[in-house]
Amino acid sequence: MKIIMLGAPGAGKGTQAKKIAEKYKIPHISTGDIFRANIKGGTELGMKAKSYMDQGQLVPDDVTIGMLLDRISQDDCQNGYVLDGFPRTIPQAQSLTAALNERGEKMDYAVDVDVPDEAIVNRMGGRRACVKCGATYHVAFNPPKAEGICDACGDSLVLREDDKPETVQKRLTVYHDQTQPLIEYYSKEGILVTVDGTKGLNEVFEDIVAVLGA
Repeated sequence: MKIIMLGAPGAGKGTQAKKIAEKYKIPHISTGDIFRANIKGGTELGMKAKSYMDQGQLVPDDVTIGMLLDRISQDDCQNGYVLDGFPRTIPQAQSLTAALNERGEKMDYAVDVDVPDEAIVNRMGGRRACVKCGATYHVAFNPPKAEGICDACGDSLVLREDDKPETVQKRLTVYHDQTQPLIEYYSKEGILVTVDGTKGLNEVFEDIVAVLGA
């Protein structure tokens, strides 16, 4: 089962992608993870990706597509995978479709987790991250035991640059301009599924499973 997760930044598609991967025993492939691995390793592609991500911009296709296609060629993807964060643009979607066609494959579902912009700004503005161990919290939905302190390692929590309202708004503008057209693209492909992302996390997952099958 090959699944693409769609939705604005902060809509919760990453969380749902992980739950789908766990339930159906297929890899969760996040371009964010691929980027972070390259950034951590100090690769040329990683540094190039970081320069765009720091500005709240999308990473160019030539930096992204090669890494992605290599990943889905690995053995653990034989029974399918969940793509989280790719494709982000129509050209990327077309490149992915063409690459899969060459292998005699195709995507099965594109799941759009739909959340209004205002709710996303509120959600992301409440996120807090530990600079030491990377643990994440939310002041309303998943608060630490002690305000501003990481439960895991005791270090300070911060509001990350990309979670600040002005950065979120910029990311949403980029999303509506470049990524939202994918909804129409995959609708025409006949594989689009839309779920209400404002519901509780488990409710959203139940709605997705109802479509994908038990």
